[in-house]
Amino acid sequence: MAIVALTIWTLLIAFFMILSGTINLEFFFVLWLIGLIVAVELTSMKFSTPPSVQKNRYLVAIGIMLFGIIIAVKVKVILNL
Repeated sequence: MAIVALTIWTLLIAFFMILSGTINLEFFFVLWLIGLIVAVELTSMKFSTPPSVQKNRYLVAIGIMLFGIIIAVKVKVILNL
């Protein structure tokens, strides 16, 4: 069910980006990451962790690292101006 919700979320993001005429991969990635974090948190259990949830947490960690890199690049661009 979570994968269906994440797929619908991703398609909605893409639809509204195409509708507005501004396709920005960084913005798309950040919104997808927010959806992934919400899906992982809603599907995680308190006392037991299935292997699929553990793998998803690694994916979230990699996504947060990539988000940090995006922010660092944006700050560097701003400071160079």
